[in-house]
Amino acid sequence: MFAARCEKLYEMMTEFGLDALAVNAGPTLTYLSGFDFHLMERPTVMVFVAGRRPTIILPELEMKKLAGVEESLRIFFYGENPQSWGGVFTDALADLGLSGAKIGVEPGRMRLLEYSYLTKGMEEAQYPDGGELIARLRSRKDATEIGHMRDAVRIAEDALEATLPMIRAGVTEKEIAAELVINLFREGSDPELPFSPIVAGGPNGANPHAQPTERPLAEGDLIIIDWGARYNGYCSDLTRTFGIGSVDEESRKIHEFVLQANRAGRAAGGAGVPCAEVDRAARREIESGGYGDFFRHRTGHGIGMDCHEDPYMHGENEQSLEIGMTYTVEPGIYLAGKNGVRIEDDVVVTENGAESLSTMPR
Repeated sequence: MFAARCEKLYEMMTEFGLDALAVNAGPTLTYLSGFDFHLMERPTVMVFVAGRRPTIILPELEMKKLAGVEESLRIFFYGENPQSWGGVFTDALADLGLSGAKIGVEPGRMRLLEYSYLTKGMEEAQYPDGGELIARLRSRKDATEIGHMRDAVRIAEDALEATLPMIRAGVTEKEIAAELVINLFREGSDPELPFSPIVAGGPNGANPHAQPTERPLAEGDLIIIDWGARYNGYCSDLTRTFGIGSVDEESRKIHEFVLQANRAGRAAGGAGVPCAEVDRAARREIESGGYGDFFRHRTGHGIGMDCHEDPYMHGENEQSLEIGMTYTVEPGIYLAGKNGVRIEDDVVVTENGAESLSTMPR
């Protein structure tokens, strides 16, 4: 699988005019190699060049992760003295013959730390933006990837179902978030969650990216729960909105508009459909109710090994959806000082349109 991904990478590097691609610890390195390294003060970089074994530069303490595959790589490792690290990078890049080469990097992931070692290690090279190449490489998921995402959705849904019985007036947002995290792990999520759950009740729900607080839920609140799991490196990202006790008529009304927008956004997707149309389809439903000014973010984003990745569902993105692309549909209405509603599902483009991976009642 990883060899096939690398071959596809090398074909695309030619198309993008790149001689090499350098990636640091993160999803793209894992996608291309299967190795899982975390970002830390010691840099790990993998360099891919067509016709050559991939080269990896890493701290000696991580060498055990390469056990059994050493013959398929060129390995350059360093010890604990940072003064020696630059020389190791220089040796690795020289071994690859990259003087004067165009070495693509991932701007949203590559830190100044790794970038500095690369540029000093081969000053004659150029380091253009390889982000578009990486986005195209990873945006269409295969059956195995979609299977992992289905599992991530199932884990997330089961975890929230297990949490619901404790949600009532008097319980704080933080208490709910803590219980939800525990249940995510109990249901089988990877240790690294896609993000910390958002639990926002009443007026806190008017902030799309609210953090859980010590505020206790009160009768009449709406409560937004935005949460996700990770399974074999792949994410889910879901949102549901609940009412505490009896809620007022406006709260019921805005929930219904968001529900209609979510339904329209999910139905709009399909191969060849512009991403912008998914956004427009959802936004029309909310605007029809007079709440267009209170839907203040895009309708969705791509999802996979990163919780947020290409493609993005906003009104000016005319990129066409393709079979295998996965993304969220998450319209919302946010009324300052009152409450908010968001309903979010994870969707995959199929031969027959778009399928929601998430099925929990909305």
